[in-house]
Amino acid sequence: MEQQSQLERMGLFDARVPRYTSYPTAVQFSPKVDESRYREWLAEIPEGASISLYLHVPFCRRLCWFCACRTQGTQSEDPVRAYAEDLLAELALLRDALPRGIRLSRLHWGGGTPTLMPADTMRRVADAVLTAFPLDQGAEFSVEIDPNEIDESRMQALAQAGLTRASIGVQDFDPQIQKVIGRDQSFAVTRRAIDMIRATGIDSVNADILFGLPHQDQTRIANTVHRLLELSPDRIALYGYAHVPWMAKRQVMIPTESLPDPHERLHLFEVAREILLSQGYDEIGIDHFARPGDGLARAQRAGHLRRNFQGYTDDGGEILIGMGASAISRLPQGYAQNAPATPTYVSAIRDGRFSISRGHKFSAEDKWRARMIEALMCDFAISSEEFATGHGLGPGTLAALFGEVSHRFGDLVSTDEDGLRILPEGRPLTRMVAQMFDAYAMSPAGHSTAI
Repeated sequence: MEQQSQLERMGLFDARVPRYTSYPTAVQFSPKVDESRYREWLAEIPEGASISLYLHVPFCRRLCWFCACRTQGTQSEDPVRAYAEDLLAELALLRDALPRGIRLSRLHWGGGTPTLMPADTMRRVADAVLTAFPLDQGAEFSVEIDPNEIDESRMQALAQAGLTRASIGVQDFDPQIQKVIGRDQSFAVTRRAIDMIRATGIDSVNADILFGLPHQDQTRIANTVHRLLELSPDRIALYGYAHVPWMAKRQVMIPTESLPDPHERLHLFEVAREILLSQGYDEIGIDHFARPGDGLARAQRAGHLRRNFQGYTDDGGEILIGMGASAISRLPQGYAQNAPATPTYVSAIRDGRFSISRGHKFSAEDKWRARMIEALMCDFAISSEEFATGHGLGPGTLAALFGEVSHRFGDLVSTDEDGLRILPEGRPLTRMVAQMFDAYAMSPAGHSTAI
């Protein structure tokens, strides 16, 4: 209770802070980064470089009311097949724009629902991608799989393409909660999907669940976590539901009065967290859990954990290229985002152009601030030595930055000549601490201006 009171005094229950899967965040993107700039950046990638590639499929059979992703519904395969052709056209543009010898360290298909693609379309897309950019030794190929939208033929197509990791959305197994959030997915359907995945020889399975959902209480989230553990996922993301109906219009279907208050949300997270830790999972960053042998857990122990648009990753590469409507690329020079609206994206691609609509060119300060925020989100610590030697920040600059954080968060953080640490009792405030290093989100008075 005393810790909760201290967290409340620090503003945890009132804060609206970015998730910091990027820095600067997308609200800072502008049209100054266009197709011409993007092509310049692609051309500067070294020959033979290893990159990550993300394919976004924005279609869903049904639109879950809780979801704030940019998706669109379809009951027919025709739009999905047509969109796959546009992805192949973008792939051809990318192949021609990149230097020779590019290989993939990571390939991820997300959405939306990538598994809405028919099996023959999946094979065609995968073959084209891997012909253009072969997988590196030890590379990972992952796909987000909707248990309601997977069958033997599609699963076999993914396995034959080289899938190494499957990601399953669960959210919550409680039938009442599923009804209120528009997500009908029984435990039996989820088990069937995971059994199918493992039967094809794919051992690595991720699962996502949410806390803070309507009608969710401590008993219900505990039941969901215990049921999920019956399926033995290797990695679990425990995300907080963000209720933003002014941004995601479909969330108006969710009654606000059914949502747990901020104090109860913290309790829901802690209940789920304690169960996962008791079952041998390692805690990864602010919202992930992994078995000790999983790549995330190994990366955390080695100090190599990273964060990008997909969340926590063990991919240490500097280049992530996004394909498809709304996809974001991260290159050493900055961010570039495809047109969010599918028709606009499609129009550009069919016209033989990349559909870049906005982005952000990094400054030198952006780079060191981005790394500080990432270090906090991954390791709850910033090393003075890393930023003195790697970014040329003097002890006075670091002391001033750390001093502001120490003044704001008191004994929930620790500072000394080695750097800054968020203490265990202060870790619920990690995103708020990270925001102290966000030059765009803090006014001169030190007050947050971010959404």
